[in-house]
Amino acid sequence: ELAGRPDIKVFAGCDVPLKRPLITAEHVHGKTGLDGPKMAEPTMALQSQHAVDFIIDTLRTAPVKSVTLCPLGPLTNIATAFLKAPDIIERVAEIVLMGGAYFEVGNITPTAEFNIYVDPEAADIVFKSGASLVVMPLDVTHKALTTKARIKAFRALGRPAATMVAEWTDFFERFDMEKYGSEGAPLHDPCVIAYLIRPSLFEGRLINVEVETGSSLTLGMTVADWWGVSGRPVNALFMGNLDATAFYALLVERIGTI
Repeated sequence: ELAGRPDIKVFAGCDVPLKRPLITAEHVHGKTGLDGPKMAEPTMALQSQHAVDFIIDTLRTAPVKSVTLCPLGPLTNIATAFLKAPDIIERVAEIVLMGGAYFEVGNITPTAEFNIYVDPEAADIVFKSGASLVVMPLDVTHKALTTKARIKAFRALGRPAATMVAEWTDFFERFDMEKYGSEGAPLHDPCVIAYLIRPSLFEGRLINVEVETGSSLTLGMTVADWWGVSGRPVNALFMGNLDATAFYALLVERIGTI
């Protein structure tokens, strides 16, 4: 609604992980998950169909390798869809996801990134599914830091969505600045869409990535075989770098059209 696109339908999905209690990030994003600016209550109704069934129905009616999935959170819905209807996997062109970490280590435990840690079993299913994966880990998203100048550029657009983005970043960057001593906060999720628009902004490597589901010390860790020492088959394009200046220029350009 904020973007002026009430035509885009919203489907509610799974509200708990496959096997574990739900973990949230209120300490970063507040109780609503979008704390900071005051937002009007939504007027759009949720669709009655479950998101998992919507994924299945959408993929089953699509040609082989024609649909790109862009998960920005835990992978529970996609994993559940793959378990329920494994025939849909061949319809997926690629899955471009935000999740994981390797050289940058974890942000919810010493070794795990939040999205993967919340539902490691779901992540394990997706990473072993055979679908083509592009992974935006903390290694790359932590190079997309907000700065005062970058937030000012959003606010200078003078449009409702841009102002909201500026206020959101004002709110949540305080966590990273206080905890990590960084000059701003990483914009994790926009990296996924930026890659789809302009993949040349990113650099990565085709490697094997597997998810730890058993260890109490490293649960949810994305074990990235960056140097190919394991001999395990390649299953992901794992990103490691981006052009942050060009990334923010693209973000300002696109948000300025809303």
